[in-house]
Amino acid sequence: MVISMETKPLKLYNVIFPFWLILFWPSPPVILLTLFGNLAIDCLVVFLVLLALKHPARGSVLKRCWWKVWLYGFLSDVIGAVWLTLGLFGSWALDADGTAPGWVSDFATAMTVNPFRHPLALVWTAIGVAIAGVCIYFLDRRVFRRAPELDGRQGHVLALTLALVTAPWLFFVPMYLG
Repeated sequence: MVISMETKPLKLYNVIFPFWLILFWPSPPVILLTLFGNLAIDCLVVFLVLLALKHPARGSVLKRCWWKVWLYGFLSDVIGAVWLTLGLFGSWALDADGTAPGWVSDFATAMTVNPFRHPLALVWTAIGVAIAGVCIYFLDRRVFRRAPELDGRQGHVLALTLALVTAPWLFFVPMYLG
């Protein structure tokens, strides 16, 4: 008896996930490290900015705002990651049948491995970081506007510094430099 099995060519698209997705991987040690690392950085930035502003109620402001700044930072990072994911899935959709121009595959590969390998992937990643930074600014500005210890200028300086320092710069980190 002869069994004939007809096989179709299997094409795997970018099996390697981008490095920044590790931030959202459901592994308890990674999640805890990410949560506490972000908390420490956010609180440190708020404290140092208040120190630089010579604000007398640093502890009170930090006690009132730390959890909102932390939560909104994560929300903003997720919004930036959604932007990156849209670009990645969009490129996969364009090349679903394997007939898209070569730059589509190059873009998808660069998005998953090293955004510096393709100009469009670099720009797309920069836009994702900028989107997250803008979200951080506006959400934190809202938090600091409600803090009675802060005036408008201090809230602006805090929100702007948090947006610049805590934007998801890890989106740019390549999985390897090849």
